[in-house]
Amino acid sequence: MTTVHLSTRSRRGLLGLLSAEAVSLLGTRMSMLAVPWFVLITTGSATRTGLAAFAELAPYVLMQAVGGPIVDKFGARTISIVTDIMAGIGLLAVPLLFATDKLSFALLLGLLAVTGFVRGAGDTARRVLLPGVQETAQIPMERATGIYDGVNRAAGMIGAPLAGVLIAVFSAPLVIAIDALTFIAAAVIVVTNVPKSAEPEREVDEGQLAYVEQLREAWRFIRGDRLLMGIAVMVFVTNLFDMGMTSVLMPVWVEDRIGSPVALGVIAALFGVAAVLGNVGAAWLGNRLPRRLTYGWGFLIGGAPRYFVLAIAMTLSPVLVVMVAAGLAVGVINPILGAVEYERVPRPLQARVLGAIGALAWAGMPLGGLVAGALVTTAGLAAALWIIGAAYFVTTLVPFVFPAWRGMDRDARTEAANAS
Repeated sequence: MTTVHLSTRSRRGLLGLLSAEAVSLLGTRMSMLAVPWFVLITTGSATRTGLAAFAELAPYVLMQAVGGPIVDKFGARTISIVTDIMAGIGLLAVPLLFATDKLSFALLLGLLAVTGFVRGAGDTARRVLLPGVQETAQIPMERATGIYDGVNRAAGMIGAPLAGVLIAVFSAPLVIAIDALTFIAAAVIVVTNVPKSAEPEREVDEGQLAYVEQLREAWRFIRGDRLLMGIAVMVFVTNLFDMGMTSVLMPVWVEDRIGSPVALGVIAALFGVAAVLGNVGAAWLGNRLPRRLTYGWGFLIGGAPRYFVLAIAMTLSPVLVVMVAAGLAVGVINPILGAVEYERVPRPLQARVLGAIGALAWAGMPLGGLVAGALVTTAGLAAALWIIGAAYFVTTLVPFVFPAWRGMDRDARTEAANAS
């Protein structure tokens, strides 16, 4: 009885952080379909659809790049709570203004920019809290990062089809409103469940390093680690392509060849289910798998084939088959990435360094919608899919070619510890 009580108490912080992430991401995954569909239907422009994605993601990336010292100064827990509340207010204004016929396209872009800006700091803060609650829960880091990523995948699995149905039955603005409320709920969960002790201690007092110097310290650390720099650059490129897929290519393909937003939800749901299954395997077996090869093959199978099948398919069935295979493959990637990053970055530097890595990795995402929208407009949908798919394939060969990626694998001592 006492043992169970202590075990439950020790894992409360982890469960609280995961619950907050799940609730917030559920709404976010819904709005990731709702916002592009809303813009595409109301404007009829693939270019404006890409511009809307850029408006939210560019400030998000900027805040991840410069927000690490802010998270250090005010505390990861406080930043997580405050930014969730601000994001909820910003998003809720979108459907309210639309309902009163006061939402111009410029105002929509401004609200999305504010939301993206505060989300950048909030996501960095939650990542910084993960090692603290993981240590208290006494589970391996690869399992913690796997579960954390699994929550992300599960949110997409549930949120995407739910969004497709709600958009078809009700409206895209309703889905955006639901996302706003999930941010508020996430803030409440962190307040009541995640302890302040989950925050890392600082090596120096906040006043001893100037803000700019703290940012320089983070970038010096990344430049000095060729593997971390390689990871950030590779994910920069793949995120650029993936955002183009999510925000432009997939909605345009569905509208052109299927004609119903429900298909968007079905595709995302099956991909999400498969990714969760792949993630579960990585979370429980990750400390036994060869990291570099698992990561490399995950990207090869889960990346370019999605674009190629959309380029040639005229019906939904072959797309769903490829999406399931791709989902299983990509599910193994993030648990490995998370474990490698947490192992290589000292805890006192994680807010700044992980924020900077995230900013570099995400920097391609604001451009993804613009690039995909421009390609569709100038070359057509099929050509855009072939071009981006080919570039994606070349990018995913990197871990097999460059020696720095061998640092992803564990040394003999780590292998022996995991085996025991």
